[in-house]
Amino acid sequence: MCGSDVHGMDGSTGRRQPPIIMGHEASGVVEKCGERVVNFHVGDRVTFDSTIFCGECEMCRAGDVNLCENRRVLGVSCDDYRLHGAFADYVAVPERVLYRLPDSVSFVEAAMVEPLAIAYHAAMRVQIHEKSTALVVGVGTIGLLVLQVAKAMGADEIIAVDIDDSRLEMAKQLGATHCVNSLNDDAEAQIRAYTKGGKGVDTAFDATGISQTINLCLRVTRINGSVVLVGNLAQSVDFPLQWVVTRQQSLFGSCASAGEYQKCLELIAGRKINVAAMVSKEVPLSEGNEWIRRVYDREPGLYKIVLIP
Repeated sequence: MCGSDVHGMDGSTGRRQPPIIMGHEASGVVEKCGERVVNFHVGDRVTFDSTIFCGECEMCRAGDVNLCENRRVLGVSCDDYRLHGAFADYVAVPERVLYRLPDSVSFVEAAMVEPLAIAYHAAMRVQIHEKSTALVVGVGTIGLLVLQVAKAMGADEIIAVDIDDSRLEMAKQLGATHCVNSLNDDAEAQIRAYTKGGKGVDTAFDATGISQTINLCLRVTRINGSVVLVGNLAQSVDFPLQWVVTRQQSLFGSCASAGEYQKCLELIAGRKINVAAMVSKEVPLSEGNEWIRRVYDREPGLYKIVLIP
């Protein structure tokens, strides 16, 4: 279950217009192949990109398949198209978005590759290296995965920020060197205290997408540092233009993923990224309605729910 599916249930996103089978984070076994399929066979263990890109437009030819001019997303029904998704026993996808699973990666782990690819793409927007300091604001699913990717890339210090102490505890378990509850009056000072000379972090990732979190990222990022915008809860935000300009900070938007699935599978297989720790429940597909409502009602302690057909 993705948060976008949970919010899609109440119609608030406008991108799950019924009738639609939702779901776009999945894995499974190839049951049948089309006549022109050449690289996969019945019985192959696979996962797939949720973005169905055309492969022909300018963006696709440049390798930026996440920005495909004709992109469609599995499990989405909007004004432009309807494409049934993976909350089902069977789903049909084009060969070009399929990826074969390493033997050591389970189906449940592989179902987490889609959000991991989003996090990996975001981290690749900037240069993270040894001795660098990274900040992740909002440690839900994507934030926790960004944190782990930053760690795998060699970040020396990783500061996790959230308003939920239980989420911060999970961040600590998955590699955060410091955790700060942003509800604290001195949260900004705490963050700066964890950086070299109190000058701020090298790179900040906002995995929430509201004015308060974006502004916090900008305030605690050093001069000439970078901020990556991953979350987008709000359509528009208050923006401290003069602060960014005079400190020459760089801002990067990050949209979905651009074919990084193979690298993400390798990170899971090599145990560089722990996705299994983020799976709260594995339940039958038939119980999907109950569990999507429990997530919608913000039941404590729930990260990812995996539905098993």
